[in-house]
Amino acid sequence: MNPIVPQPSPVAPLAAAEDRRSDAIARARQQVLQERSSLVCGLTAPWVDRSWQRCLQLGMEPTQPVQFDVISPSQRALTQEANQRLRQCAQGIMQGLGKAIANTGYFAILTNAQGIVLDTSGPVDSHDQRASLITRIGTDLSEARVGTTAIGTALAELQPVWLHRGEHFFLGNSHYTCAGVPLFDPDGQCMGMLDLTGIDVPERTELKHLVVQSGAQIENALVLATSHRLMLRLNWPGHGLGSTADALLVLDADGRVNGANSVARQIVPGLTAQVHASELFGLPFQVLFDAARRSDNTLDVPLRNGLRLRALATLTNSGRAANVMALPSSGAVAIHQMEASMIRQAMEQAGGNVALAAQALGISRATLYRKLGHKD
Repeated sequence: MNPIVPQPSPVAPLAAAEDRRSDAIARARQQVLQERSSLVCGLTAPWVDRSWQRCLQLGMEPTQPVQFDVISPSQRALTQEANQRLRQCAQGIMQGLGKAIANTGYFAILTNAQGIVLDTSGPVDSHDQRASLITRIGTDLSEARVGTTAIGTALAELQPVWLHRGEHFFLGNSHYTCAGVPLFDPDGQCMGMLDLTGIDVPERTELKHLVVQSGAQIENALVLATSHRLMLRLNWPGHGLGSTADALLVLDADGRVNGANSVARQIVPGLTAQVHASELFGLPFQVLFDAARRSDNTLDVPLRNGLRLRALATLTNSGRAANVMALPSSGAVAIHQMEASMIRQAMEQAGGNVALAAQALGISRATLYRKLGHKD
């Protein structure tokens, strides 16, 4: 009989990696927060060190108790009103995100550009003060108030971040693990951030991808909610169109850019608010509108730098968003396929919320229900 050789548990490598990670964080804290050295030799991400340095410059000490302050009721009302568009565009996506993370021990937090909590989603344990304190609407979670967190650091660094336990500046926050991404409005200005936070949970670095994708959906919803006559989806030739990987650009009837998402600002040189399409692309802007009126509304678009993009052009009659009801009558099969694709995209960007998807498409909720095969 062959002896039974015990197989290593798959948990063991994960536990070892977690131990190495904790050890690296502990050594970084020793160097930066106790010895006050700025050299951490790659023990933590660069943005963690920069955030720690900012906290030290503000006179914070890691052992201080953390104060999760809530702004006054009047300030809270003003903040909610000032960020109404962000809250509305994020609502459906936040609901879908809450379902995606329901069994992970994480929950989602939406803040404005100052780190004030606007909304939450997911399983928040109201009996755990560590969860309830940071999920109150109006709580100030800025770096200046609660030190290094994914929220404050994403807003300060304007990039996606991942922070695990001891990477938080205050020791009192070391039970949190969180991923954060800044959110940019259609003009390219930071207007808030999206955060996923867990308490005493294992690291799930894949959630950084989830929060980035969800942030992109919110940005796209904001762009589609901007007044426009033409919507352009752009991507590199050979890449499919119709996902959050697309650059999204909306133009008014005169060909000026009314809004764009972050991807568009990365791949389209010279993209600024109200810039004319003729300054971005090596073709007359009317060609884009003509393409949107065809049954095959895709085309190659040359950039001014010599590169080329593939574009999907869609007109809207409402002046606000692409209207699937305004498509030409010829090419019924292609139109049906295109309409179905646009509905899928709108539902994805709205996180499954039919009302928000209908608003983005420029049609009534009853019409969208009918196209989805449901009864109103």
